[in-house]
Amino acid sequence: MAPVRTPRAAAPVPGRNRDRGSTAIEYLGFLPVLILIGLAGLQLGLVAYTAQQAGTAARAAARTASQEDRSGSYQRVGRASMTGWVADRARIGAPTGGDTVTVTVTVDIPDVLLGLLGDRTVEKSATMPRD
Repeated sequence: MAPVRTPRAAAPVPGRNRDRGSTAIEYLGFLPVLILIGLAGLQLGLVAYTAQQAGTAARAAARTASQEDRSGSYQRVGRASMTGWVADRARIGAPTGGDTVTVTVTVDIPDVLLGLLGDRTVEKSATMPRD
């Protein structure tokens, strides 16, 4: 009977272990890019949300200002129609117009990109007919 050959482990190749961990280093180098993309997406969402809130406040304030008996409370109604942190950053202009009332709301957009965008605002106006 012939002897049975058992497979042996291959002998270690010199210099082969130098590549170990290179994938982790590549991911670590790409991590700041991923974080920046995530923050940019968050910033875009904040811009859209702030614009939507400003539009809602402008409509609510203009609707209230168009009613002659409640014209003094348009700012309170405009702020109440926004989320608290957006309302804190909002400026509601005085109503203008003759047969119609136009109210402009300006809101400072929070910056999550560490100052890369600078000071940005969103401005929305709404016009309602006088009652």
